[in-house]
Amino acid sequence: MHLQTDRLILRPFEAGDLKPFSHINADPEVMRFFPAPQTSEETAQMLAKWADKQTRYGYGFAAVETRHDKQLIGMAGLSRLEDGVPIAPCSEIGWRLTPSAWHKGYATEAARAWLAYGFDTLGLSEIFSFTPRLNLASQRVMQRIGMQHAQALDFEYPALPEGHALRPMVVYRLPSRTYVARS
Repeated sequence: MHLQTDRLILRPFEAGDLKPFSHINADPEVMRFFPAPQTSEETAQMLAKWADKQTRYGYGFAAVETRHDKQLIGMAGLSRLEDGVPIAPCSEIGWRLTPSAWHKGYATEAARAWLAYGFDTLGLSEIFSFTPRLNLASQRVMQRIGMQHAQALDFEYPALPEGHALRPMVVYRLPSRTYVARS
């Protein structure tokens, strides 16, 4: 799947993306709302997992590059969330961008394209997103793309220890009927 917006190309990850995406995932600022920065090996394993989900479900997280210079600036997309958190199974939307791409509307632009693909092409009935309660920037993107906070679904991330600052998660959701009504 290849999608384009006014400023972005959303495409499957390629072998040449490992180094720049590993650099993004190793950045402590990018990963401040994740348990830890990732090594290159961890990024490679994650990309393999995403590719497997893409094959199994027909959609997955994808590379985000700018149209004007073809630079990889991160990832965005839809993924099938099978287990590991209380809201699974479900389809989730997510994004992660390099700091030089922050505050330019890229996450919102990519997410809107993925919502359209998820609802209009894949026929998904609902799309979820979750993030640590502390990640206000990501929550703002969720709000800008029309998702609503589903407070009753908020949860404590089970893979993190009790008391960890990133353990409290907020859940946002967007049913297809709401998306269609707003389109």
